[in-house]
Amino acid sequence: MPGLCLHAWRMFDAPNLPPFGGFAFIGEPLDRADAMRVDDAALAAAWDTACLLLLDDQGRAAANEDGQPFALSPADLGGGPGAAVFLGQSEGRAWFSLEASTVPVSAPRWIDLREAALLWPAQAATAFSHARGMAYWHARCRFCGVCGAALAFTRGGYLARCGQCSTEHYPRVDPAVIMAVECEGHLLLGRQKSWAPRRWSVLAGFVEPGESLEQTVVREAWEETRVRVRAVRYMGSQPWPFPGALMLGFAARAEQDPPEVDGELEDARWFTVAEIGAAIARDAEDDGEGIRLSPPISISRSLIEHWYHRQRG
Repeated sequence: MPGLCLHAWRMFDAPNLPPFGGFAFIGEPLDRADAMRVDDAALAAAWDTACLLLLDDQGRAAANEDGQPFALSPADLGGGPGAAVFLGQSEGRAWFSLEASTVPVSAPRWIDLREAALLWPAQAATAFSHARGMAYWHARCRFCGVCGAALAFTRGGYLARCGQCSTEHYPRVDPAVIMAVECEGHLLLGRQKSWAPRRWSVLAGFVEPGESLEQTVVREAWEETRVRVRAVRYMGSQPWPFPGALMLGFAARAEQDPPEVDGELEDARWFTVAEIGAAIARDAEDDGEGIRLSPPISISRSLIEHWYHRQRG
């Protein structure tokens, strides 16, 4: 990778440019009410009127026939929260998530998080995102990484404590950068072989130990495409629990290097404003030609559209 030498970047957006955002899993977040996690009495008192999200072992949520959140009453289950994860509260009502295998209830449908992002109200989809990330961590944090003994979850599901060596384990989140790399009116997109035909998106990659976010942007662009990034600007973030990432979005300016791929990507190209505009229009009517972009629920799509509107603004 070439030596890192990032320049300051002042990007003056057009006055009529829409604000960056519009992606899923950040709207109407719950009050996480951290203090309640250590108050067993408060959690028990909140149980009877709580909103419950039921998740199966594939990370799907219970839904009714219309695809909306399945109305599961705590009174039907009896007892208290037990092993349920406390997600937070909204307008005085607590939200919990629990494993479907622990309750004698069958739901009409099971839907994944991407589908819920399109069908559910924003608050419920955001809570589902939170619940799915916690469920993934619980499923993979059964035994202590220090001594191998079984772990017990406490603190509303946010702390796994080893009964043998007393080591404490906390939920894991994997930071990853995702960036819209541009150069002189062109946007750099790549595609992986496993993606659907014609699907392209912006570059992304996980942050490594001892690395800043800006350094990750530069390194990932170079490793995946041999394009040299020279300026970076932070844009926003999106929880992406597939299975447990936090996507940190950036806009980046680069040299006009011809993209070269070697293993991680099947292909990478510079695209014009017209090509990106045509790809956005294909959401409404696919002409069967040209590229398709990442879905509107993702921060990757927001980065692409923000770049497109800025070029036109």
